[in-house]
Amino acid sequence: MNPKVKGIIAILISAIGFSFMSVFFRLAGDLPVFQKSLARNLVAMFIPLFFIYKYHQPMFGRLSSQPLLITRSTLGLIGVLLNIYAIDHMVLSDADSLMKLNPFWTILLSIVFLHEKVRKYQITAMIIAILGMLLIMKPEFSSSMIPSLAGLFSGIFAASAYTCVRALSTREAPYTIVFYFSLFSVIVLIPFTAYTYEPMSQMQILYLLGAGLAAAVGQIGVTLAYSFAAAKDISIFTYASIIFTAILGFILFGESPDFYATLGYVVIIGASYYMFEKARRDAKIIKK
Repeated sequence: MNPKVKGIIAILISAIGFSFMSVFFRLAGDLPVFQKSLARNLVAMFIPLFFIYKYHQPMFGRLSSQPLLITRSTLGLIGVLLNIYAIDHMVLSDADSLMKLNPFWTILLSIVFLHEKVRKYQITAMIIAILGMLLIMKPEFSSSMIPSLAGLFSGIFAASAYTCVRALSTREAPYTIVFYFSLFSVIVLIPFTAYTYEPMSQMQILYLLGAGLAAAVGQIGVTLAYSFAAAKDISIFTYASIIFTAILGFILFGESPDFYATLGYVVIIGASYYMFEKARRDAKIIKK
C-alpha cells in the first residue's frame, strides 16, 4: 500500500478515536473534569511506555530538557481540562471544531516564541479560521459564553504545548515527550481528583476506560500517520473528526449544530484546506 494512503487511513482512525473519546466523556456524565482527565491519562500513559521499552528510549528525557518538558506538560494538561469542560457543556462538534483551531494558534506562537518566518497565506488562513470561530462561538456578554471560551482556550493551550514540542523535537524522542506528559498529568491530577472525587457507577468507569482507550487510539493513529507520510500531505484529514463527532453527537445525543455553527465548521475546514494546498504547492516548487 502507498505510504501516503497508509498515512491517510491512520489519521482517519486517529480522528475516529478522538471523536469517541469526546462521546465517552459525555456518556460518563457529570463527573469532575479532574477525575475524567486522570482516567484518560492513566490509560493512555501505557501506550508510549510500551514504545519506550521497545525502542529503548529514555523515559524522562535529558536534565537540560526538564524546564521545557514541564512547561509543555503544564500547558497540555490545562488544554485537556478545558477541552473536557467544553465537551461536557457544548454541542460536541462545536467543542471539537474550537479545539481544531490549534494549528492556527501554533503558527502565531511559533512566530512569537520560535521566531519562525510566516507566509502571507498562513496569515490569511488564520484570519479566515478566526472568522469561522466567531460563527461557532457567537460572542455575547453572558455566562453562556464560558463553555465556548473554554473550548477556545483549550485550542490555544494545545497550540502552546505543540510549540514546546516543536522546540523539544530536536532534543527528545517523541514517545518520551508523550509519556512525560501523561505521567506528569497523572501526578498533578491525583490530589485534585482526591479532593473533588465523586463515586462512579460501573458504567461510568467503563465509559472513562473507553475514553482513555479512544484517546490512546487517537495518539497512536497520529504517531503512525506522520511516520508513514509528511504532514503537508495528510494533516488536512485530522479535520474529519469534526464530521465524525457531529454524526455521533446527532445519533447518540440528538445534537444538531445551528446554521451559524455549521457555517463556522465549513469556514475553518476551508481555511485549513487552503493552507494545506498552499503548503503542498510550495513544497513542489522547492523540489523543482
